[in-house]
Amino acid sequence: MTDRTNAWTKLAGGWIQVKVPLPFALKWVNSYLLPEEDGLSWTIIDPGLHTDDTIAFWEKTVAECGIAWSSIVRIVLTHHHPDHYGLAGWFQQRSGGAPVYISRIALDAAIRLWGEGETFSDELTRALIANGLAPELEADMREHLFSFRARVSPHPTDVRILEPGGRIRMGGAEWLMVRGDGHAPCHLSFYDPVAKQLLCGDQVLPDISPNIGWMPNADDNPLGSFLDSIAAMRSLEVEMAYPGHRDPFPDFRKRVEQLLEHHERRLAKMTELLGDVSVSAFEMCELLFGPKLRSNAHQLRFALAETIAHLIVLERRGVARRIEEAGRIRYERTG
Repeated sequence: MTDRTNAWTKLAGGWIQVKVPLPFALKWVNSYLLPEEDGLSWTIIDPGLHTDDTIAFWEKTVAECGIAWSSIVRIVLTHHHPDHYGLAGWFQQRSGGAPVYISRIALDAAIRLWGEGETFSDELTRALIANGLAPELEADMREHLFSFRARVSPHPTDVRILEPGGRIRMGGAEWLMVRGDGHAPCHLSFYDPVAKQLLCGDQVLPDISPNIGWMPNADDNPLGSFLDSIAAMRSLEVEMAYPGHRDPFPDFRKRVEQLLEHHERRLAKMTELLGDVSVSAFEMCELLFGPKLRSNAHQLRFALAETIAHLIVLERRGVARRIEEAGRIRYERTG
């Protein structure tokens, strides 16, 4: 790696890894700029979250990299989460109309969550309350969820649909589109079997575990979907993986095994915590992570959604029993 600055790193093949700042604990999301074969145009992967700071950041970074806005000809999204999707519409406008590429399921999820007249913020808040969210945290959670609408606007207008299992040519290579689920519906990773490179978005991350995003009226077993997805990805021959967070890493299969083991340990820990007295997902979440998350709606949502996802797997394995009474959901150990 050469030409490193605080904001961007020039990688092999002329790629540029850009660390787009985030106002969250993760600090930044990776965006990748891939030069095209004509030597003039660029593809951008996952431009980041829409805030005043990120717009100023991109204006400065694009100028530093010596890239003309009009030379950005394609905006490719691995999934719909706001730290990846959020600037897609803005980049489309700023580049003079570069099309946005995303899977149909991911696009539908973005529209459901942040489209005009969305009701998802209330829907998810009610679902979390049913899973035990403390009443005094309801207002903060609803406000937190609603706040993302501004961070993904404007939505892109020229959108091209990517099909899992298909191929896309970008950065001088032919990429296979590999579907993942669990972290986000129809998350796409991009695999180059010639160079053995993988743009893996958030499906497999080094050092940290991708959040398993349970949502109401969506995947009814997101952790199961995630584990199946990454287990299937072990067959890929990967020499270098380029993630959505942290830095590129070489030991892809080893990292997949670590993630599979991590979730089995978490399931075992939760099995131990399940007792004769039933608990809500919120109570289990606080047993795992403590009450400190009550002051951070963003982190609490992640932790509670993942706790629900793990409890669903324990129920399906016959370890836990789900009890629903008066619109409230609790879990108890079966044996």
